[in-house]
Amino acid sequence: MPSKTVKITTAALALALGLLAAQPAQAADSTNEGNQAFTFAAIGDIPYGAAEIAKFPSRIQDLNADKDLKFVAHVGDIKNGSSVCSDEYFSYIRAQFDTFTHPLVYTPGDNEWVDCHRTNNGAYNPLERLDTLREIFFNQPGKTLGATMPVKSQESLGLPEDVRFTQNRVAFSVLNIQGSNNSLLPWTGLGKTTATPEQLAEVQHRTDAVIAQIHQTFADAKRSNDRAVVLMQQADMFDPSLLAAASADPATVSGFREIVQVMVDETNRFDAPVYLVNGDSHVFAQNQPLAAGSPWLDIYGSPAADNLQRITVDGANNAADYVRFTVAGNGEAGADVLSWEKVPFSG
Repeated sequence: MPSKTVKITTAALALALGLLAAQPAQAADSTNEGNQAFTFAAIGDIPYGAAEIAKFPSRIQDLNADKDLKFVAHVGDIKNGSSVCSDEYFSYIRAQFDTFTHPLVYTPGDNEWVDCHRTNNGAYNPLERLDTLREIFFNQPGKTLGATMPVKSQESLGLPEDVRFTQNRVAFSVLNIQGSNNSLLPWTGLGKTTATPEQLAEVQHRTDAVIAQIHQTFADAKRSNDRAVVLMQQADMFDPSLLAAASADPATVSGFREIVQVMVDETNRFDAPVYLVNGDSHVFAQNQPLAAGSPWLDIYGSPAADNLQRITVDGANNAADYVRFTVAGNGEAGADVLSWEKVPFSG
């Protein structure tokens, strides 16, 4: 299947942003419940391997049984990094996703397309796999999987997986940001030793679109006087296991630099909390990765963003729970906008 990567021109990007800006800020607000508190769940890097694949239907049923959830977010990696990226497997996971009784927001992870060049993954062209993911999982742009919830998507830019929506004055933005240095690592399984021109074009196109969506998310949040912004993605741009290598050579995380800068700029201009929910590194974490004194500031050449709180979900062998987030009711005195807890799966 030939790659369908679309290039963004400056004019096209400006036009797309203009169209987005012209929409009412609350057009994708999927609740009319005013000041009510609500909960949502996040999972990622699941299912990994045969044992977890067998358990996945029961994991979904556990989430379905949590009746108070407004939606569930899967922040990517629907398989491990050493299994085949087949159409059949993707279709199986889509069928499982269809059993969610809550709206399901899914953003692809690197294991299901970026790393599919690996021989044990099937030696696919990663861009062809990304096209296939979009056909299988995002065939109805503007709607979630599972139960239907309307979302604003970047379908017009060729990225139906990038979506935004609002719940009770909290702005959510789901972004296709990948591990493997945001997909800049060479496709060694296809015999490549450096990034190919088509690979670089896809990275630039997707990064431009992500940055546009971040800007638009914050612009709408300011205009609507939203209480918080929640960003969701696969890549852990502050993975502790990458810190030593990134400190020695910041180029190892160069694919994230521009995105981090935009997140910092927008966070520091936004007079409310910002939360980043990601997967990728498989170990639950809650921290402020860009607080004053963080080593990541030097790595990314960034000013501090003390208002950015990051939450990493458990995944892979640690995927024995989901993270349930509670959003405080509008106007609750003294309450954090978001709080969270890990909820163990039943088996």
